Amino acid sequence: MAQKGVELDRETFSCSICLDLLKDPVTIPCGHSYCMNCIKRHFDGEDKEKIHSCPECRKLFQWRPVLVKSTMLAVLVEQLKKTGLQAAPADHCYAGPEDVACDVCTGRKLKAFKSCLFCLASYCKKHLEPHYKSPTFKQHKLVDPSKELQENICSRHGEVMKMFCCTDQQSICYLCSVDEHKGHDTVSAAAERTERQREVEVRRQNIQQMIQDKEKYVKLLQQELKAIAHSANKTVKDSREMFTEMIRLLQERSSDVEQQVRSQQETEESRVKEVQKKLQQEITELKREDAELKQLSDTEDHNQILHNYPSLSPLSQSTHSSSINIRPLRNFEDVKAAVTELRKRLEDILRKTRTNISLTVTEVDVLLPQPEPKTRDEFLKYSCEITLDLNTVHRYLVLTEGNRKVKWVLQNRSYPDHPDRFIHCYQVLSRESLTGRCYWEVEWRGRVDIAVTYKNISRAGKECRFGRNDKSWTLDCSSSTFWYNKFQTPVSAPPSSRVGVYLDHRAGILSFYSVSETMTLLHRVQTTFTQPLYAGLGVSGWFDDVYFLGSSAELVKVK
Repeated sequence: MAQKGVELDRETFSCSICLDLLKDPVTIPCGHSYCMNCIKRHFDGEDKEKIHSCPECRKLFQWRPVLVKSTMLAVLVEQLKKTGLQAAPADHCYAGPEDVACDVCTGRKLKAFKSCLFCLASYCKKHLEPHYKSPTFKQHKLVDPSKELQENICSRHGEVMKMFCCTDQQSICYLCSVDEHKGHDTVSAAAERTERQREVEVRRQNIQQMIQDKEKYVKLLQQELKAIAHSANKTVKDSREMFTEMIRLLQERSSDVEQQVRSQQETEESRVKEVQKKLQQEITELKREDAELKQLSDTEDHNQILHNYPSLSPLSQSTHSSSINIRPLRNFEDVKAAVTELRKRLEDILRKTRTNISLTVTEVDVLLPQPEPKTRDEFLKYSCEITLDLNTVHRYLVLTEGNRKVKWVLQNRSYPDHPDRFIHCYQVLSRESLTGRCYWEVEWRGRVDIAVTYKNISRAGKECRFGRNDKSWTLDCSSSTFWYNKFQTPVSAPPSSRVGVYLDHRAGILSFYSVSETMTLLHRVQTTFTQPLYAGLGVSGWFDDVYFLGSSAELVKVK
């Protein structure tokens, strides 16, 4: 185990050119380290070709790399020398079935350390030494051991394919260039590799940029997942608390009803018991009198009966029994009916609110990119009817066509004062706020700005003009430019007389299209909208420094 660790250390701190421990180690920009003299000789040999590369990874450099001394490696190598570093065991260097064998070794072959694209042979460290020491081999290209070296041999001429035919897009040898590829566009394989290397680097940069963009979206989605979980948990907690409060209120009301019923029960029972007591007393008195009369009736002495009977007082009707006959006993059926009615109302309310809550819950979705419409029919699915707000219109503008068309006029209109009215810019806002996905079209003529804006845009001063602040985005149709926060950008093509505006508020997408037989994208904005937006129109009477009374813009009714 100790031997294996020493072997690893030696390979790690060895120069891949001289195969010995590093002497005066230096590092080049790709990160590989070499002996200072070894890498200098390597670059000296390449100066004639004006191409510099790393012997290890073959990375190309536009200029000769600056050699940076590696102080730490130098210290480590000196420490390893003092520990008595040994060479790797010989058995470990022999080639196995899966290894590339040295083409020079006889008998049991050693592992190849490098393959030479010029010699089309592979060499172990010992047989590779001439390539590093003899000037004859300085122009040879060494690569990691490869079993496919014969693929670099032309099958027709047996020559090394050092050229590339751009016409047929294949590697060829020199004889091919004067034979079947004569007259074709040919270059050296090294030059074509350099060009392909540049293309690879550009593609890698694009891929890395795409990776960064997608990783950014992954992070956004992770944040969205956390936000969804937080919002859902808070909603469940708040809902549970509110439903618990409603249950508590119902329980309190139930207790109140129960208390009232019990109180009324006691009152009614007391009254009934009082009547019952008096009736019982009357019954007792009547029974006593009935017994006396029976006794009298049973007497055989006629004179005694005749003497006592006239002394009996007449019977009186009970007042309590008469009242019972007139007013029947009432119970609590009315209370039960009232509670039943309350239950029905609560059931209706719960049924309606359950539907509303379910619809609200299903509207919650994750902020994922939505495909933008392509055809006009697809855009029209999101069309919305927009009207202009008379309280925002400038006094030199007039609204017609049901407040959908605005026109510049020379005469000041006597609109009443209003805090939302534009004072210094010939502009007007829509009455409707815009959220979600919306699409509308504008027919324009003259000098017209088509904009979307936050409602808190300034109403006075130069800052109030659409696109000259950070609260509005506008397409200047007459100059074919897009404005935002005082920054001007040319649009891709001149707008037609009808412009379509597409807004995806949640995704932060705002697009302007030239509407004709096809939808031509003029400009697209990708941002984050923090407030509801409003459609805006700016119509000026000045055109090429003269009055132009024909400037107008209309929000078209689309079908």
